[in-house]
Amino acid sequence: MAEPAPAAVLAALPGSRAVGGAVRDALAGLPVHDVDVAAPLPPEEIARLLRAAGLKVIETGLAHGTVTAVRGGVPVEVTALRRDIATDGRHAEVEWTTDWRQDAARRDFTINALSLAPDGALFDYFGGREDLAAGRVRFVGDPATRLAEDYLRALRFFRFQARYGRGAPDADALAAIRAAVPGLARLSVERVWMELKRLLAGPLAAESLALMATTGVLPAILPEAGPPDVLARIAAADPLLRLSALLRDDADIAGLARRLKLSRAEEATLAATRGPAPEGDDAMLRRSLAIHGRDALLARTALAEAREGTDRTLLRARLMALPVPEFPLHGRDALALGAAPGPRVGALLAAVREWWMDRGCVDDAEACRAELARRLREADDGA
Repeated sequence: MAEPAPAAVLAALPGSRAVGGAVRDALAGLPVHDVDVAAPLPPEEIARLLRAAGLKVIETGLAHGTVTAVRGGVPVEVTALRRDIATDGRHAEVEWTTDWRQDAARRDFTINALSLAPDGALFDYFGGREDLAAGRVRFVGDPATRLAEDYLRALRFFRFQARYGRGAPDADALAAIRAAVPGLARLSVERVWMELKRLLAGPLAAESLALMATTGVLPAILPEAGPPDVLARIAAADPLLRLSALLRDDADIAGLARRLKLSRAEEATLAATRGPAPEGDDAMLRRSLAIHGRDALLARTALAEAREGTDRTLLRARLMALPVPEFPLHGRDALALGAAPGPRVGALLAAVREWWMDRGCVDDAEACRAELARRLREADDGA
């Protein structure tokens, strides 16, 4: 059996260790996904040794000390040990080092500054293991210094607090974050949305967002946000659903999507959650399903439950039991009946689709074609 990719990387690089999230999550008893590796070697030497060991090497960030090693289709990010020479709140100028403590000192939190040797030896220079066991998210060294190096760490603090934090948050960290709020304006919106999306998926997202509100971070990055209390009643760890719960009713979704550079799919999903929960008999529910789809209606139902404190279990069961209706006609049906190509085809189909929905979305293709033919004849007679 082929050696797993992380083990092959560690074997190829003398003195290398697993670092960061894989070590943290293994100690916390959580599933480990990607394994990152660091090595006390210059990046060019890292790439040479990996290739010599038969691994594919992608120079993803060679100038910054990072390459990606691939074995059996599994990527492993490998970084040279570094120390900061200069920082500007977003980027750092670094130089290579062989000092593991120096490399750990430039990391954000103590729980992320852990490293693990191939023989199982754990290296913990700043009390990360104890902090992890206590549910304490604490900056490495001086919080203000770490934040000045990269203001995104303010958001990362709340994300890690939402996942690993227990009890009162670190007071020194909160004080430094309050002072660092103006620096958040220097961050790219892509980085802000990346961190916010991960935070919203965390088990303690509502608590962390409440902390963000009290420190001034939340209004700085998301002025459309309302009080996060509704979000606390959203059980599903769906970032877009939780974001919708967090936004004020008058939030401009299109404007927010442009500002945070949401993908088109993310914008569409978020917009679909904004509206009343469905109601009425099965015919009305089928109409709503045909217009919005099941996922959007379930999201609206969950948001209504959270905002109103109601139990809509029965409504959810009805939405799950009803099939999502699909309008059975297409443009070719109108052309087959003699309609000339052009805008008139779309208008006719839209009119028949509205007729179909008004009748509860139960008419089949034959009935819809008959209605289309009738409307086509009426249009021709009136021409």
